[in-house]
Amino acid sequence: MSIDLPPDFAQWLALREPADVAARSTELVGTLRAALAGDGPFVVHDLGAGTGSLGRWLAPLLPGPQHWILYDQDPDLLSRARAGMPATAADGAPVTVETRRGDLTRLTAAELADAALVTASALLDMLTAEEVDQLAAACAKAGCPTLFLISVTGTVRLTPADPLDDEVAAAFNAHQRRTVNGRRLLGPDAADACAAAFARHGVDVEARPSPWRLGPQQAALAAEWFTGWLDAAREQRPELTARTGEYARRRLTEAETGRLGVLVDHADLLAMPR
Repeated sequence: MSIDLPPDFAQWLALREPADVAARSTELVGTLRAALAGDGPFVVHDLGAGTGSLGRWLAPLLPGPQHWILYDQDPDLLSRARAGMPATAADGAPVTVETRRGDLTRLTAAELADAALVTASALLDMLTAEEVDQLAAACAKAGCPTLFLISVTGTVRLTPADPLDDEVAAAFNAHQRRTVNGRRLLGPDAADACAAAFARHGVDVEARPSPWRLGPQQAALAAEWFTGWLDAAREQRPELTARTGEYARRRLTEAETGRLGVLVDHADLLAMPR
């Protein structure tokens, strides 16, 4: 799997990082901490690490010495991720890091054999049903907990409401499910598909909501998110372009002045071996 990333992708990841941090389920992390209790050190495989946002958040929440293996296709992102990882956990235990480039859809249980945890954030929606099933199978065979965070569900709510919101949302969700180079992406169906895949492989899954809630303090993110959301909807349904000109201007003014409220729903999943 190779994904064409925009040139400003690192800036987008930096902009969204606080919203991801606020949304991720600390309840699932509490369950995970109990499962990881022990002497360590333990190995964490972070899939699609980007600039390392997940590691910066999660490593300090986990106990004991840790070794993180960060995966991404982009060497610049991996360099940023390595540089930004914390050196110690909350209890002062050391955190070490290595990076790997490669195709996440081809990971095998053998490559995950040393894992105490496999984790990822905002990844599943970019995979196909077959790829998610293969990934779940590899994690299940490796026999370690798997924590997948911030998977979009397709539910978006903007306030104040506008008659065009639902039509744009439907077009965006269709874009998320588009076929790219012969791969039909799961988009908002990814979390449910992943939970079902783990169940087929005999692994129990807990799910928790992890919505973005954007208001005046997140005005820059709300404006950037809205622009990308509408652009994708227009790409999917070009006839929307002419009909959403005034809508876009009004919504961006609301976002930039802190008057637009945005809820973007996500799901977090924790798969625990029996």
